[in-house]
Amino acid sequence: MIDRSRGAIERKHQNISAVLVALGLPRIKGYIPLANYQKALFDAIEARIDQTDIQDRMADVNVVRDAPPQMLVYTPPPPMSARPYAANPQLNRLVRKFDPAWRDARARALGEAGEAFLYQAEQDRLSDLGRDDLAGKVRWVAKEDGDGAGYDILSFSRRGEERWLEVKTTNGPATTPFWITANERRVSEQRPDVFRLARLYDFSRTPTAFRLKPPLTDHVRLAASQYRATF
Repeated sequence: MIDRSRGAIERKHQNISAVLVALGLPRIKGYIPLANYQKALFDAIEARIDQTDIQDRMADVNVVRDAPPQMLVYTPPPPMSARPYAANPQLNRLVRKFDPAWRDARARALGEAGEAFLYQAEQDRLSDLGRDDLAGKVRWVAKEDGDGAGYDILSFSRRGEERWLEVKTTNGPATTPFWITANERRVSEQRPDVFRLARLYDFSRTPTAFRLKPPLTDHVRLAASQYRATF
């Protein structure tokens, strides 16, 4: 028998959800994240992640839905709020150890699956708008020309204006951090009229997306995490 009230147990589940979301993992269903942490909670979550293959499964493109939705659902981007782990050294350590941005960035199959999904979704969107002429012009630039363009998909607005879509995919929640290359940032700054960052999240269960229009710093914090060493 657990010597805690029902409310205390529910709040603990909310605390666990908050840590999971900070780590780019799905929260406990039905429990809104509540940032109120204790050291024992971090130790328990860290031990559990170490004992399971959850990190590998979060980057696994094979853990996908049985059937794709008829239309990709777009939501507003999450607000740029205070990071809960920034002022908590224990949570900050876990975020560094289980870095969700690095996890997703090295999952090439997941990234390619996200690009393929959005490529098809853009063609379907334009066809549904009665613009089959534009749907036939959508290009998977990253696959056809390589990664040097600074975006992945060439698509169009309903009026025929070009849209350069850089796709970032995660099986985690909407707030999961992601990497942006120097080239992608440069293209977003040079062509803010056409560049859009398309963030696909919850990809393995219910693929959902939001778009970020430059300047990207209006929506996300950009922090240098790598340095190039030359001789």
